[in-house]
Amino acid sequence: MSKFNNKKIIPRYSFLAILMTIAGVAVIIKATYIMTVKHDYWMEVASQKKFDSIRVAPARGNILSDRGELMASTLPEYKMFIDFMVGGEEKDSLWNVKLDSICMGLHQIFPERSEAEFRSHLEEGHKNKKRHWPIWPKRVDYNTFTKVSKLPVFNLPTLKGGFHYEENNARRQPFGTLASRTIGDMYGAKDSAQFGLELSFDSVLRGREGLTHKRKVMNHFLNIVDTPPTDGDDIVTTINVQMQDIAEKATEEELQLINGDVGVAIVMEVATGDVKAIVNLEKCGDGKYRERKNHAVSDLLEPGSVFKTASLMVALDDGVVDTSYRVNTGNGQMKMHGSMMNDHNRASGGYGTISLGRALQVSSNIGISYAIDEHYKHNPSRFTDGLHRIGIDEDFKIPIKGASPARIKHPSDKVNGQSTWYQTTLPWMSIGYESQIPPISTLAFYNAIANNGKMMRPRFVKRILREGEVVREYPPVVERAQICKPSTLRKIQKLLEQVVTHGTGKKARAESFAVAGKTGTAQISKGRSGYKSGAMRYLVSFAGYFPADNPRYSCIVCLQKTGLPASGGTMSGWVFHNIAEGIMAHSLNVDASSARDTVGMIRPDVQRGNLKATQFVLDYLGYPTSQNWSDQVMLSEQDWGSVGFENGKYLLNRQDISDDKNIMPDVLGMGIRDAMYLLEDKGLRVQVSGRGKIVSQSPYAGTTIKKGETCTLKLQL
Repeated sequence: MSKFNNKKIIPRYSFLAILMTIAGVAVIIKATYIMTVKHDYWMEVASQKKFDSIRVAPARGNILSDRGELMASTLPEYKMFIDFMVGGEEKDSLWNVKLDSICMGLHQIFPERSEAEFRSHLEEGHKNKKRHWPIWPKRVDYNTFTKVSKLPVFNLPTLKGGFHYEENNARRQPFGTLASRTIGDMYGAKDSAQFGLELSFDSVLRGREGLTHKRKVMNHFLNIVDTPPTDGDDIVTTINVQMQDIAEKATEEELQLINGDVGVAIVMEVATGDVKAIVNLEKCGDGKYRERKNHAVSDLLEPGSVFKTASLMVALDDGVVDTSYRVNTGNGQMKMHGSMMNDHNRASGGYGTISLGRALQVSSNIGISYAIDEHYKHNPSRFTDGLHRIGIDEDFKIPIKGASPARIKHPSDKVNGQSTWYQTTLPWMSIGYESQIPPISTLAFYNAIANNGKMMRPRFVKRILREGEVVREYPPVVERAQICKPSTLRKIQKLLEQVVTHGTGKKARAESFAVAGKTGTAQISKGRSGYKSGAMRYLVSFAGYFPADNPRYSCIVCLQKTGLPASGGTMSGWVFHNIAEGIMAHSLNVDASSARDTVGMIRPDVQRGNLKATQFVLDYLGYPTSQNWSDQVMLSEQDWGSVGFENGKYLLNRQDISDDKNIMPDVLGMGIRDAMYLLEDKGLRVQVSGRGKIVSQSPYAGTTIKKGETCTLKLQL
């Protein structure tokens, strides 16, 4: 007989089945009700628990020098706050006890505000129970942030002490204003590029944004990554920091001496077209010189006598003249098609009859313009076509916003149906007027002469890196394999050397190597006002290359100034000299064996400065060193001092350099590089005169200083 009693069990199962059916129907009805009637309400609740599609900014790529040094980098900055609603009574009691210590510590970190001011500010936030009260109104760097976060109460966990912060990315240029207009800048918090390489390579540097969403779990919001951000790539430029520094110092020094308005200097590597230095200084309202516009690639000005080289090259290449061709320049004045052509020495009687080669050496306007006009006046198109053939008006596609190619007139040009070509156009064009050429184009032409006729495109960026790996190369580009006949080129090269040795470019000469180049002085037209409206402005230039017998670098210097005197040879030629001397001295490869003579050791003079760098150089040259402190620990970047010589060894004397940002350090006896590092680290602006080691400084060591103050250094060999 079965133990299963259907009469008892079946009703029970039926009852449970009915209950489950009712429950299921109720769930479906309720779900339908929520999905329809209560849809908007529950979507609003969900939005409070979850945040979708939050953009995550990528880290912007770095801009590097030709040797991998950081020229522009993204660094974190912090805005600091305190939440007075967390921590309860325990936090409040601790706050009251430690408030004096907090205010004292903040005053030491931010001396601009007194302890009393910090106390008043913090007490106001505490009284009103603020949850996001700013500790300091501005963003601070990481070092300052860590100092603040170590103060009492601020060093507690966020939910106990209330200290919290916002992290932002800031663009910084470790070398300050070096090549700042070419490197570029950003629009602060907008994270958008303004100009320079920052703008031209913005899509490469920017990277791609990521997406996350936040979900509230156990009363905490968790970040859930949907798409990770892709950081920007790095770009390696052709800029050399040392050459840039040399070029800027030389240009600014001359601008101050002549009270100039604008100074441009560009240094290019002959073989590759790499722009190693580019200076764009402009006089501001306060009398200081800063980079505000990239004049080197955008200034369309009449170049003056540096253009005569191009004119003579065309004539020699066409075979219409030779360098021995004789021209009667008279007494330095000659009427050409009704207008007076003048030579710079007309007051002393002019040059008389001279060869065309000599005319270039002494920069005779009459000599060059007469020869060109005599042989091309019946077919001026042949001359302008020749200028195009040698590449003086080449469009180099410079990767900097505002860059413009040269503009050379052609006899067929018309404006509003009227021809712009007159009888005087050809002779004046031949000496550098009636054309508009940016300095970068003029330099590329002279660089081609130095490069045996091969014209290179000016290169600013060499490669793109992603996590240290090369993802794209920008190889040197040959614009023209040969700008003229080899015979023409040899004559031009010889003449450019003679300009420096026997002509107007003597100021550009160097003591230990040959220099070649051409001077230029031109009046700057004031548009419709012409050349005779108010005080006359001049463009004085020198373009050339060095060493002349084996060219490594080409360089152009263009200075704009108001009023006389104005001389390309004297003013720009001297800047060229200083740049060339500085670059060649820096480029010398020192062999340790050459530091000794047949008698004994030649002991170099060692300046004060960073001891770690000093020891590295002395070790490399094979000179023994010792220390004046007992603990024989490895030197760090923070070890500074002087060096003596005892018992056949160099003695390193460590000296403390004040960490106080408000105290002027002692930089006497240092080289300019170490001194600039110390002073700019303290927020000072530095003015330098002379060469060698520092012999005087103002303010004096130990003086109280302020951020932004100007420090004057005098150097002497």
